[in-house]
Amino acid sequence: MTDIGVEPYREITFDADGDADPAERAALTAVDATDLVLFAHGWNNTPDTARGLFRRFFAAFPPLLATSPGARLAYGGVIWPSIRFTDESIPDFPHATADAVGPGLDGATVAALKGFFPGQDHAIDTIASYLRERPDSEQAFTDFGRLTRQLVTAAAGAAGDLALDRGTGAPPAILTDDVLELCRRFTAALAETGMDVQPGPAGPSFSIGGSLKHLWDGAKEVLRQLTYYEMKHRAGTVGQHGLGPLIGQLAVARPQVRVHLVGHSQGARLVAFALAGLPQGARNLKSVTLLEGAFSHYTFAERLPEGLAGAGALSDAQGRIDGPVVSCYSHLDTALGVIYPLASALSGDYASALPGLDRRWWAIGHDGIQAVSPCTTLTLAEALRDGVPDSGCVSIDAAAVVKDGGPPSGAHSDICHPELARVVLAAGRILGT
Repeated sequence: MTDIGVEPYREITFDADGDADPAERAALTAVDATDLVLFAHGWNNTPDTARGLFRRFFAAFPPLLATSPGARLAYGGVIWPSIRFTDESIPDFPHATADAVGPGLDGATVAALKGFFPGQDHAIDTIASYLRERPDSEQAFTDFGRLTRQLVTAAAGAAGDLALDRGTGAPPAILTDDVLELCRRFTAALAETGMDVQPGPAGPSFSIGGSLKHLWDGAKEVLRQLTYYEMKHRAGTVGQHGLGPLIGQLAVARPQVRVHLVGHSQGARLVAFALAGLPQGARNLKSVTLLEGAFSHYTFAERLPEGLAGAGALSDAQGRIDGPVVSCYSHLDTALGVIYPLASALSGDYASALPGLDRRWWAIGHDGIQAVSPCTTLTLAEALRDGVPDSGCVSIDAAAVVKDGGPPSGAHSDICHPELARVVLAAGRILGT
């Protein structure tokens, strides 16, 4: 049995289609506890890396539970196929060092890409060689664009982020538009995060007739964002068709167990979309906590504002949970505050010059849940002092602790804090029970 420092602990492993390991499913549905906290990781390349994150996050729970002798907590780790580039730092986490900042791909990232995109080894090797050699050639960029775009499945490429969170939409511009212009825009965005990009003849911008070598910084970001389109699709699939039905099975097998979902980044999207797959009548899900969620802040909206038609993909999901949906967000998360809005804008508003200033494209982990009424907005200090509402949507500004990390992702993965563990326990009405 896996030891991550808390007991009882169970794992549930899903494939890209949301199918779970049968033995793990049976072990999870047999858990004996009053409350079960299931944590879904975001980008991770191996189960061991995911377990390291689980270990650090869950370490704060036992001391906090000392004041709640009536609660018998069980812990669960949701493992699903995702990917992390090794230049994405996780503060104070020895298994995730940012030692590959720049346009090239290190061996670990190349291996992870090959595992994430099976059958695409030759394309990935060629992509890696382009990023390493940085040829000053338009044809090289054209070929890079062709190879990276062939990695994305038809289902993942059907729509961009906001469109995916609305359930409709055309293929995103990142799959169709001029690759040199895309690389220019992402190179400029990386510079905005504080990353030391290699400048071109006139800085990190594209000029006709100048050298193209500096645009390989942005090219790496184009590759990263294409993998995130794939992860976005997988997270929704695993949540709706895997985790949601599993919670329904728990409601039948262990009706007395109160379930609490926690997700980070794309894992937050996964647990949110579990609500769409929760069987009617299952009332065992008592809280959902989203940590730096990498999906649209309009996902729960009954009606989209600012001229956007329709509703959020989970606009009717709040009624399926017997408790609150809590989004912890931080403006110091540059992955969501700078890169994410640009990538999201490319799904339907490519003409927007400054997508980071256009609120339509912001993430739920950047400014919380939007266009939902009522929605309680709290500072972290207020949530820790006064608690969390026992129903509805709640946005908590967690920048007081979610603050550390280097470019390009900033504080995106700075989530292992006792304060956030207390938010999870407060959202689940576990403290003091």
